[in-house]
Amino acid sequence: MQYMINSEEIDARAALIVDILTAKGWTISFAESCTAGLAAAHLVDIPSASNVFNASFVTYANEAKVKYAGVSEETIAEKGVVSEEVAIQMAVGTARANDAQVGVGISGIAGPTGATPGKPVGMVCFGFYIDGKTMSATKQFGDLGRDAVRIASVEYVYSFLASMLPLITGMKFKI
Repeated sequence: MQYMINSEEIDARAALIVDILTAKGWTISFAESCTAGLAAAHLVDIPSASNVFNASFVTYANEAKVKYAGVSEETIAEKGVVSEEVAIQMAVGTARANDAQVGVGISGIAGPTGATPGKPVGMVCFGFYIDGKTMSATKQFGDLGRDAVRIASVEYVYSFLASMLPLITGMKFKI
């Protein structure tokens, strides 16, 4: 199955996020595992992203999640690295490490290997930290292929942020 990225839609959502964060005087930081920096890369495609973005982490190894994103070794041991609990800790940890009001954590199994019982290829967990509030989600994208799972994950992040930031900030913006 071929998965096509909708770059225009991601760019429109990224621009909206930059506008909201700029208006609030907030910054954003990402801790990415399976997406390996792809979410941050889409944000910096927006020319004014430097107003709201200063640092992120690609925390592919468990040790990197602990060291840079503040994930608890106990949580990894108890819940597994692909879990909403780890994704939330990644989001909170990267926000704190980078003095950001918004943090995003992404951990999943892009494939073709890495699946375990109960955690198939295409399962991605997301953690969001927005101005002290945490939210999480797990998406089952299926075995679309490695790149398609990564792209679908980034599309989900931008869709989630574009819908939640206006609600949390009380600001009215449209794509």
